[in-house]
Amino acid sequence: MNMDNTVEIRVRYADTDQMGVVYYANYFVWLEIARTEFLRQLGIDYKSIEEKERLSLPVIEAWCRYKAPACYDDIVLIRTYLSQLRNTSLEFEYEIFNKKTNQLLAKAGTQHVFINSQRRPVKIPEKINSLLEKVVLSNK
Repeated sequence: MNMDNTVEIRVRYADTDQMGVVYYANYFVWLEIARTEFLRQLGIDYKSIEEKERLSLPVIEAWCRYKAPACYDDIVLIRTYLSQLRNTSLEFEYEIFNKKTNQLLAKAGTQHVFINSQRRPVKIPEKINSLLEKVVLSNK
């Protein structure tokens, strides 16, 4: 099973700030896109988590360390890795590169917890957990 997933995004003019570089908060939008595609590659999608499992998977922690700017019309590659899997939570790490130069633009991470409709942490459903465990085992 593939250990990571790479998503390609072209920087839109709307992504940039007055200085002509990507506004810092937009990186978190890209992380969501990358994370969603990572899970989809495994056969897990947010819609089924919400509708079939009646659970949510909110971000409970997020960070980003910026190394170099991305600018309008750049193509960025976002590599996503599952870095931690626990009973109720999981963590992703991301590396964002400029596709043309292969320069590392940012490193980031997000932590998520499965919660029920009362917003209480719950154990990761077995079907989802078994798919995620295969990824964790392939990373070792």
